[in-house]
Amino acid sequence: ARGLTRLDRRATYHEMARCVVVQRRKPALKGDVLVVTAGTADIPVAEEARVTAETMGSRVDVLYDVGVAGIHRVLRRHGRLLEARVLVVVAGMDGVLPSVVGGLVDRPVIAVPTSRGYGASFGGLAALLTMLNSCASGVGVLNIDNGFGAGCLAHRINMLGEAG
Repeated sequence: ARGLTRLDRRATYHEMARCVVVQRRKPALKGDVLVVTAGTADIPVAEEARVTAETMGSRVDVLYDVGVAGIHRVLRRHGRLLEARVLVVVAGMDGVLPSVVGGLVDRPVIAVPTSRGYGASFGGLAALLTMLNSCASGVGVLNIDNGFGAGCLAHRINMLGEAG
């Protein structure tokens, strides 16, 4: 991927997100997308979502490592959760953070399970099933490790708030 940046000076390699972006010009960033992770192992998928949404023109902020193993971390940031127009919540292991966030906000929550985890996480399947069975309203679930799809969807929802 780094070789691509030598071929085109507009190319930028985002190592944590594991992606290359080629832009003619950077868009003016609008709206408010918030990308949240349960743990640090979820950051690469979250970064893919962040880079994607920013590349498309959304203003993006992040809250990393605020999972339910230390529920006080996400509760302490409740005000910030309520400010966002749309939230991307990335979690592996048990995948419960999107349900918790969905219960705390009246905004769309895009849930992204990750393949990270150990024990009985089954490569993200446990998190996916937890998210699909969420009782919190307003939570939509993408496939395992789909940071790109989450970034695209978050941008589209975010831009609805910018329309006329």
